[in-house]
Amino acid sequence: MVLSSKPGTEPASRDSERNRLVPFVVIGGDARPRDQRDLMERPFFSLSKSRRTTPILYATADVEVQVFGMPEHGMATIWDADVLIWAASQLVEAQNRGLRTSRFVRFTPYQLLRGVGRSTGNRQYLLLKAALSRLQSTVVATTIRTGPHWRRQQFSWINEWEEIATRTGRVEGMEFVLPEWFYRSILDRALVLTIDPAYFRLTGGIERWLYRVARKHAGRQPQGWLFEVAHLHAKSGSLARLSDFALDLRRIALRQPLPGYRLAIERDGATERLRIRPTNSSTVPVDRPVDRIGTSGAGGIGTSGAALSAHQAHEGGATPWPADQIGAANSDSNRESNSSSVARERRTHGAGTTRRGAP
Repeated sequence: MVLSSKPGTEPASRDSERNRLVPFVVIGGDARPRDQRDLMERPFFSLSKSRRTTPILYATADVEVQVFGMPEHGMATIWDADVLIWAASQLVEAQNRGLRTSRFVRFTPYQLLRGVGRSTGNRQYLLLKAALSRLQSTVVATTIRTGPHWRRQQFSWINEWEEIATRTGRVEGMEFVLPEWFYRSILDRALVLTIDPAYFRLTGGIERWLYRVARKHAGRQPQGWLFEVAHLHAKSGSLARLSDFALDLRRIALRQPLPGYRLAIERDGATERLRIRPTNSSTVPVDRPVDRIGTSGAGGIGTSGAALSAHQAHEGGATPWPADQIGAANSDSNRESNSSSVARERRTHGAGTTRRGAP
């Protein structure tokens, strides 16, 4: 992490990606929450808030996912993934408005925290910085979307990030660079799904992961989707024993916390399965305007009472970057990031697929 003395000052080294990318400046306003399909159905994140350094090693006949967390920060968690969901939402919304986008994203902490339904006090700001550190230090290796040949691509969820601060230490903005693998998938609208804003109010790691699986596989299909519990356990990357994982699923099915979906445990002899059905097809998000991302359900959005900072100073979509800079950044073409996606073959699958238990 590097501190800038004022907005727009770039102290990054010559080999920094930011020296080659045109920034996309988040301009605020409502954005429909969207998630990336691959992240919704495969084990890319820790489901626990405790520090995890045990790797995720997941493989099927045609896909491999390996995730490694560094001892200093631990593996990125499913709560940290809210940062990527927010970034995807902002990028897609900008595309809808005809704005140019970039992997180099500038924003205020207030915008991001409000966008994922969190309060904007100093503690949440510190937690955001810890999340960015985990996202940057987590290493992902996967064969997903690497072309017709078996290739493994390796990256971190955030290539680099920075605080924009004054000489007195007052933080006025933030910026990060997304990896090409993730950015290209957001530009391909067939790889993005809208999600319910209530997702951000789910507190458990397994139920958050389960909602994403439900949204990806069950979608709006009346019959929903049927999974063997053992198969779900493998897909989750959870460190819990299968018996404990199954117990967690039964408890979640009793509480029914997933927005838009109902869960039922089914048994066939010794085999235990989980059926996921949409409660009402009209309540499952589709790619059209939905309610803005709301608060977490806590008693309003509060502040820490500390001196004015980025999460308080830029309410209402204001940014520390001049208006003419925002226009130039969001209008200029980011040739490096965008050109590679123009000729890319688009995949056109629906909100859910038809094979049961597919990896």
